[in-house]
Amino acid sequence: MGVFVFLPLILPLTAWPVARLAEQHLHPRTATRLLTVLAVVLALCSTVCLALVMVVGTAQLPGNPLPDGWSDPEVRAAVPYDEVVGKAAIPALCAVVVACARTMRRHGRVRRQAHRALAGLRGTEVAVLPDAVPYAYALPPGGRRGDGLAGRGAGRGRVVVTTALLDRLRPAERRALFAHERAHLSARHDRFLLAVQLAARANPFLRPLCTAVAYTAERWADEEAARTVGSRRTVARAIGTAALVSHGTPLPTLAGLAATGPVPRRVAALLGPAPAVHDWPPAFTAVGLAAWGAAAGTALSAMSSANAAVTMVLILHAATPL
Repeated sequence: MGVFVFLPLILPLTAWPVARLAEQHLHPRTATRLLTVLAVVLALCSTVCLALVMVVGTAQLPGNPLPDGWSDPEVRAAVPYDEVVGKAAIPALCAVVVACARTMRRHGRVRRQAHRALAGLRGTEVAVLPDAVPYAYALPPGGRRGDGLAGRGAGRGRVVVTTALLDRLRPAERRALFAHERAHLSARHDRFLLAVQLAARANPFLRPLCTAVAYTAERWADEEAARTVGSRRTVARAIGTAALVSHGTPLPTLAGLAATGPVPRRVAALLGPAPAVHDWPPAFTAVGLAAWGAAAGTALSAMSSANAAVTMVLILHAATPL
């Protein structure tokens, strides 16, 4: 394996340029999908290599349950600086597992709490809460049969909005609000956001992609809302008004019209022309070169992790006594 086993740990750096440029030059739908795929693949590759290095480090610990042959010099020689790197990989991988588990648990807890709060309301797509605090968010499907939530709106997504926010919006802006939140639900933006958050937990170098997807998912919903209501300026006014009177959503991890982030950039984008739709950015542009660079880095990461995995399996198989 050699030093190639470490490449997937740092190759996420190749995606930083496209994370910044995609926000500005790609259609938000294309940017969201592209950055999510890059983040997930890079995170999986780096986690695989971290696990391989951890095996070498664990085999050196006294009293470990692994076969004795896995601590032979031939196995340790597959990883450079195995004494230090192998043992350091153990707490690193444990930290990754704990961070991802906490993220998954937080997402599940937030959704269950939100669905329980709406369990007594009519099972319609829109839930209007008589709350003096102005906010709105898209609540993805959740709940399981037997927990008291299924069949009362938990099995499908809902748009949650308070009367305080509706009172501050004009009728056209209300339509923009509902179109924005429905776009979050129909495109299942919660899945994209969760995927990049888990990727960022697995490899901190992927945090710029996580931040970028949080922005492009909102822009995606903005563009869908503008197409639905037929007025980009109306959606921009709705976003600006909601951002002024509210502070995002009261529940973390849920997307909303006034989600925290660069609201002025979203408004400015809506006041300009609609972005062109491309499945892949043009090659001879800054964003195109950045995308190809990220794709090359991701492909190299996949090949490095696959090569390391196959090599390690063969080495361990040869070192395992029959």
